Amino acid sequence: MHGQGVGVAEDHGAAAIWYRRAAEQGHTLAESSLGTMYIRGQGVERDDAEGVRWLRRAAEQGYAQAQFNLGLVYTQGLGVYPDLAAAESWYRRAAEQGYAPAQYNLGVLYYNGEGVPQDYVLAHVWANLAAANGHTNAAQVRGEFAEQLTAGDLTAAQDIARRCLEQEYRNCGR
Repeated sequence: MHGQGVGVAEDHGAAAIWYRRAAEQGHTLAESSLGTMYIRGQGVERDDAEGVRWLRRAAEQGYAQAQFNLGLVYTQGLGVYPDLAAAESWYRRAAEQGYAPAQYNLGVLYYNGEGVPQDYVLAHVWANLAAANGHTNAAQVRGEFAEQLTAGDLTAAQDIARRCLEQEYRNCGR
C-alpha cells in the first residue's frame, strides 16, 4: 500500500520496512519487491548486492518475476558480474512458467546469440509465446525474427511453440 500510495500516502521508505518484515518471514513477493527496491535505490540506499540476495531468495522459491529480474541483473551486471548464460538460465525458469517478459528476453538472447548459440528458430518460438501471453512488443519482433527463417524453419518454430504450449512450457527446444 505504501509503495503504490493505495489508501495511504506513497512512502517507499515505509514500504521497504513492511516488505522487509514479510521477506524475513519468507514471503516471496516481499523478497522480490525488497530486492527490486535495493537495486533501484527506492526507499532504501541502493545496494545491488543486497538486491540480488533478496531476488535470489524469491527466485529460488520459483517466483517468476524474481527469476526474470535476476535475468536482468545478470544481463546488466548489477551486483554480479555480467553473465549472459546465467541470465538465460533465470529467464528460462520464468519463461517456463509462462512469464511473457522472460519469454521475450529469451527470444532476444537466441536471436542475438547472447549467452546461447544463435538460433533464429528458438528466437521465433519464444517471441511467439511471449506474444501469445500478451507481451506488447513480442508480435513485432516475432515478425522481424521470421524474416530470418526459411518457410520450413518457420513451420518448425510454430510447431515447437504449439508443442511447448500444449506441454505447459516443457519441451520448448528443438
